[in-house]
Amino acid sequence: MVGFVTRKFFYSLSVLFGIVTVVFLLFTALPGDPARLMLGQRADQSEVEMIRKDLGLDLSLSTQYLVYLNDLSPFAFYSLDNAESPYFFEPSEHVNSKAIWSSKHSVFVLKPPYLRRSYQSQQTVVDIVLEALPGTAVLAITSILIATFLGITFGIFGALFKGQWLDKLLMVFSIFGMSLPSFVAAILIMWFFAYLLGDITGLQVTGSLYEIDEFEGRKLVLKNLILPSITLGVRPLAVFMQLTRNSMLDVLSMDYVRTATAKGLSFRMVVLKHALRNALNPVITAISGWLASLLAGAVFVEIVFGWKGLGLIMLNALNTYDLPVVMGCIILVAVIFVVINMLVDVLYGIFDPRVSLK
Repeated sequence: MVGFVTRKFFYSLSVLFGIVTVVFLLFTALPGDPARLMLGQRADQSEVEMIRKDLGLDLSLSTQYLVYLNDLSPFAFYSLDNAESPYFFEPSEHVNSKAIWSSKHSVFVLKPPYLRRSYQSQQTVVDIVLEALPGTAVLAITSILIATFLGITFGIFGALFKGQWLDKLLMVFSIFGMSLPSFVAAILIMWFFAYLLGDITGLQVTGSLYEIDEFEGRKLVLKNLILPSITLGVRPLAVFMQLTRNSMLDVLSMDYVRTATAKGLSFRMVVLKHALRNALNPVITAISGWLASLLAGAVFVEIVFGWKGLGLIMLNALNTYDLPVVMGCIILVAVIFVVINMLVDVLYGIFDPRVSLK
């Protein structure tokens, strides 16, 4: 089991390394000069060169890559010989750093990952991301709860009324939900419920979890969560419904279910206590995987509904060419996705030892 967990850990680490490499190369190769964009097109060339040097943009691509890995890594090496060196250790940027080994010329430290600073606000990317992450997390968790409850409920009804009009209607909804992209569903749901029926529903086209009122200050507006969470939950809802229906049909045909019915147990007791418990295994597996996917998929939904989360932060950063913020958001989402999937794989190995032998 230890070997299985170790393999999964190093596999996840290699995936993250590949993602970081691709993200760095992709955004480094983008046209445009961040220093010129920060200072404006009329800026003096000497000022531009000074900013480029301060940001490390005057270094070779390979050196910039090594410096970026050095910043992201929890273990980092810095030179103490030259304050102008790209590896020079600056305590202000790593206030929680702890020196593990040091010499006259260098220091090896344990530190939190450093995602650098925003080109526009000079605020650390970690602070920007952590400020936006709760909005995305609330949206993703609410969506998965809605999808789980409705998906299991509709799946049960589909299995109990197999072949009837209700089952066919639910299957049409399931196929439609799985094939509809999130950004298309967002536009359709927003247009119908917030634009056409806005006077009836009282829902807004755009809005966030918190809004600023000039009299009450910052206040919680839960109704703004309704449309984005439903939109984000449509696809997993359709998947959970199909899985629950198919699994319930398999379980209901088993001998122990027929035996429970023959003993005189009520149909409701047979379905809820005996059949549903065993039918939920594949659904629970799917839920764990979809939670990570929703954190990444929330980006498009946030942009359409103006929801203040990682998606809206990324869009604004792209518009202003604020690359550290964009790269930080992408890497954070990738880390969450990889970590959740690694934990799910490890849990599989714990509950089913056959998995750990593969």
